[in-house]
Amino acid sequence: MSSGLSLTDPALLAALERQRRLSVGDYHRMVSAGVFDEDERLELLEGVLVERSPQSPRHALAITRLCDARFTTVSPDCVVRAQLPLTLEPDSEPEPDVAVVRRSASGDRNRHPSTALAIFEVAGESLRKDRLAKAALYARAGIPEYVIVNLSQDCLEVHREPDSPARRYRTVTTLTGSDRFESSTVPGLVFVVADLLS
Repeated sequence: MSSGLSLTDPALLAALERQRRLSVGDYHRMVSAGVFDEDERLELLEGVLVERSPQSPRHALAITRLCDARFTTVSPDCVVRAQLPLTLEPDSEPEPDVAVVRRSASGDRNRHPSTALAIFEVAGESLRKDRLAKAALYARAGIPEYVIVNLSQDCLEVHREPDSPARRYRTVTTLTGSDRFESSTVPGLVFVVADLLS
């Protein structure tokens, strides 16, 4: 499926209702059975396998900076994970560009983390998917802070106060240039927007 389609578009949802949607368990069994090539970039969103967008050098640089301890600092009880699965039962296992999770909830050899304190998606071609499908997914899961690093408009779109039943965030703030991002959920995670996007 093209990553340009939104899983919240009514026409797409109506078409997908006639399809068999996958659970996280189905997806794990398919992975274990070797159904997918190792280099396929897929994630499970609301029961649908979605191809992940290719990364431009700028996209990769933003991820690298967000994971660099010299750029951002998180407390010792947190772990920064880059492009690793987050299991949001029962039908989603996205691979956010960057997720900050509590060390105690960072998963083990048998399971991926099931929540995060903050998620960052770096958006170029994936902007529509990140704004619609992933925002709804992360709000439903109660992720308290979701940040879209919007490369096309050189800004951060900071989503906070998830409303799980409504599948949306109550507040969305746009930060640009010399504005400082200061996480409301991860102490010490602070940076100037321009430093991330330059």
